[in-house]
Amino acid sequence: MRRTLLSTLIIATGLAASSQALAYGAGDFFTRAGVAKVDPKGDNGTLDTALGDLDVDVQDENGFAFTLGYRFTDKLGVELLAAEPFSHDITLDAGGGTEVGAATDHLPPTLTLQYYPFGGTQSRVQPYAGLGVNYTRFSDEEIDLAGADLELDDSWGAAAQLGVDLLIDEHWALNAAAWYLDIDTDASLNGDDIGTVEIDPLVVMGGVSFRF
Repeated sequence: MRRTLLSTLIIATGLAASSQALAYGAGDFFTRAGVAKVDPKGDNGTLDTALGDLDVDVQDENGFAFTLGYRFTDKLGVELLAAEPFSHDITLDAGGGTEVGAATDHLPPTLTLQYYPFGGTQSRVQPYAGLGVNYTRFSDEEIDLAGADLELDDSWGAAAQLGVDLLIDEHWALNAAAWYLDIDTDASLNGDDIGTVEIDPLVVMGGVSFRF
């Protein structure tokens, strides 16, 4: 009986420790990494140029992305999204079958304040939502017009986020997340303002999460 009681106590203690380790909560540092797709909205604006009005179509792009985060409390945390530069092809449509190609790279670091409704519990499913701010830096702009210099200004905008971690053990989890980013950039051609490009993408990422 004593041996049985002792064995039961050891097993129960182990299960309790394991469950406690699975509980997401205050003081956790974590990183998430995976493949992200940046999918701009349709109708990205119209630019006023010497060729006439050009309708802008920004193409989607895939790339590696990762985040770093910290939990202040069981239910509140903060997360910074970073990535390798995304390279987007751009089509400028003048109508009548006349199109001009363009391209740009951008980095979209995004900081969100997050809410975890199941934070502090032992649930293996940990959904979260966030609101925050996005800063987008554009670089390496190109346009298929001889002697033309296209420039896209860096931008600030709001961000919203939904995600979920599916816990595997006390450190690892599968992760899926999506961000809406408000990205509007002022465009200029040879120094002349020609309008605003409204990208406003949905960013979807699938990968893994690691808790320190």
